[in-house]
Amino acid sequence: MGAQTVVIAGHRAAGKTRLLPLVSKLLGRPGLDLDAELERRHGRPLRTWVAESPTTFRTAERETLGLLPQGSVVAVGGGFLSHHPEALAGHFTLVVPVTFDTYRERLMADTTRPRLRTDVSLEEELHSLFHEREAMHARVPTISLADFLRGCLAQEPD
Repeated sequence: MGAQTVVIAGHRAAGKTRLLPLVSKLLGRPGLDLDAELERRHGRPLRTWVAESPTTFRTAERETLGLLPQGSVVAVGGGFLSHHPEALAGHFTLVVPVTFDTYRERLMADTTRPRLRTDVSLEEELHSLFHEREAMHARVPTISLADFLRGCLAQEPD
């Protein structure tokens, strides 16, 4: 059995993809972005896939995590932690913190991300999703990125 997979999780726009190469390099492991891997394997842009068929997207998302090389570092999409908490069993899950204000600011400015609740205003969508997912995230065993980095730094020789 290989090394435990490290999953970088958290809200949309938390910075998971940006942190992926840094954590991957720190651990000396290959890094994979699950969203990019889904697009590559299925040949379908996530923006339209999530909007047109969220159920098949979520199924593919969960299945694809299980197909990735064990021991790698994987950045998962913003909904993974709340939609598939049981799929994270056996993985080392790091959560990237983000405040609601930062989340809101980033998503209001990024028009490339798909809307998840088009029946309400963007402001209402962001508020409800953030707080709903915060409650779900609290139920999943994770370690904060800050605690993880403190642990890595504590192991550095003097």
